[in-house]
Amino acid sequence: MTTIDISYIQTFFRKRQLDSHKGNYGHAFLIAGSSDKIGAALLASKACLRAGVGLLTTSIPKEDKASLNTFLPESMIHFRENAIDFSLYNAIGIGPGINTNEASQKLVYTTLLKNDSNIVLDADALNILAENKDWCNQLPLNTILTPHPKEFDRLFGKHITNEERKITAVRKAMEMNCILVLKGHKTIITNGFETFENTTGNSGLAKGGSGDALTGIITAFLAQGYPPLQAAIFGVFIHGLAADITLHSQSEESMLITDVVENLSAAFTKIKE
Repeated sequence: MTTIDISYIQTFFRKRQLDSHKGNYGHAFLIAGSSDKIGAALLASKACLRAGVGLLTTSIPKEDKASLNTFLPESMIHFRENAIDFSLYNAIGIGPGINTNEASQKLVYTTLLKNDSNIVLDADALNILAENKDWCNQLPLNTILTPHPKEFDRLFGKHITNEERKITAVRKAMEMNCILVLKGHKTIITNGFETFENTTGNSGLAKGGSGDALTGIITAFLAQGYPPLQAAIFGVFIHGLAADITLHSQSEESMLITDVVENLSAAFTKIKE
């Protein structure tokens, strides 16, 4: 197992070029939020932009247009009710706060059917996958799944300890040709052949919205051209590093995920040093 520290991240971190433009950093598409969970879309979207993506389009219900426009005018909007042209995007993140109703199940299935790479599945997308386990054999190569322990158990059966989950994660990642991010203390990232253990983060991340932000960050790195395994590793590391930096101004009890997203700037600066 490889330990992820700042030295490891620096081996593949890509500095932005002075003569670059937004087109050099990809176009991400986030399918997130619903009428009662629009915050998930807002958190994921802001984290995605803070992680350096060139362009972002967020798919939300039409009724929530004002929320996204007010909170994050930098994001373009796709109305959930409309058809999607997936060819416009370099990476797709789907799941935070979308619910598990029939319309969302169709949306997840369509996303998997019409894309062959650069997909992140989180939250309700994972719960939908757990209800349709036969889809696990149809995932595009190197799809990134980011379950917390309960979501992991819904997908792969009850586990007593996290050590058991780690063993299953390696096996399932190999069987499904995917990348599994088993979130928690010392998050594990594996493609079944290589396994990595993260060293950043603290219990302040044990709050709603943390996973939404991580989905946005990983999707941003995919859109920027990082290979899926690197995107997952980098996303987990910098998400945790930003949380550790947040402890300079907040306690583990008081920090908000919005604080963590704002501290991505300081995390990037530390990596560049």
